[in-house]
Amino acid sequence: MTILPRCLLSLALVTAACNGSGADEDSARGQASGQDQGDPSASAPSPAPGAAPAAGDYAKMKYPIVLAHGFLGFRRLAGVVDYFFGIPGDLRSSGAQVFVTQVSAVNSSEARGEQLLAQIERIAAETGAGKVNLVAHSQGGIDSRYVMNVRPDLIASLTTVASPHLGGGPADDLLKYVNGNAFREAVLVVFGNAFGAIEDLLTGTTEPQDVIGALRTLSAAGAAAFNKKYPAGLPTTKCGTGAAMNGDIPLFSWAGSTIKTNAHDLSDALLGLTSASFTDENDGLVPRCDSHFGTVLRDNYVMNHLDEINQLFSLTAASETDPREVYRVQANRLKLAGL
Repeated sequence: MTILPRCLLSLALVTAACNGSGADEDSARGQASGQDQGDPSASAPSPAPGAAPAAGDYAKMKYPIVLAHGFLGFRRLAGVVDYFFGIPGDLRSSGAQVFVTQVSAVNSSEARGEQLLAQIERIAAETGAGKVNLVAHSQGGIDSRYVMNVRPDLIASLTTVASPHLGGGPADDLLKYVNGNAFREAVLVVFGNAFGAIEDLLTGTTEPQDVIGALRTLSAAGAAAFNKKYPAGLPTTKCGTGAAMNGDIPLFSWAGSTIKTNAHDLSDALLGLTSASFTDENDGLVPRCDSHFGTVLRDNYVMNHLDEINQLFSLTAASETDPREVYRVQANRLKLAGL
């Protein structure tokens, strides 16, 4: 596969896949605000055999959980398709107070971070909690690091899930392809920004789109510049572990490192194509070691980049922990830490 088709596939993958994934179990509130607290009594999916109990106060924390989506992500498309499939409802059934945010589908992490910050400020104020436990997938983890650095007083803890902290891969491929070619760049801008704008239309939001800004954030050079400015939690050695705390904020990360996990999941084949941008173990879009941040809980789940948000249709590896349980156990870990 040539660079352009492979990169355009990377650009469209998450949205195209999730558009066909069907509705999550959760009911929603506050769509206009980008928050999704839902009904705490709403039914949740059954956990995998041997999973920790999904009932009572297992995940009832002092501070609410805020879930932040990645590149080309969303809160809920057309009122029925959820990015974090089944995860908010599962957490609520275990006692957690959950909000799902939405920022620009494609933009720099500074721009997305400012949008995320505005929502966190509102959540912290409206709940009276003052802080939130931030759990973020993919680029959402970069956005969240920005928020933590500019407003640490609002963050009780930060957990990044398969976030590309070192950048590179498809973003570098795309930027290299359009470098010095005005026509190619114009095509990319039209395609990428339109894709993001359509997503926002389907979610009832009107955030600005900037695909070039997003790719620069996700490139190796962009990540290096961002990391120099906001180094907290990053390892100082290749595939190492970062500082466990940023001040009084506990930092965590986890990720998968398998691409093909379920023969019935068509997105596995697509992730097999995007993985061609990497030579290291990866989940199809993010190398295993690049996901390291703070305390690394695990970096080799038998999960790919979509399995980590329980997509598609919960079609994940039968031999691996249910992704919903991973989020639930992390919520319990935060609860036991007094968060």
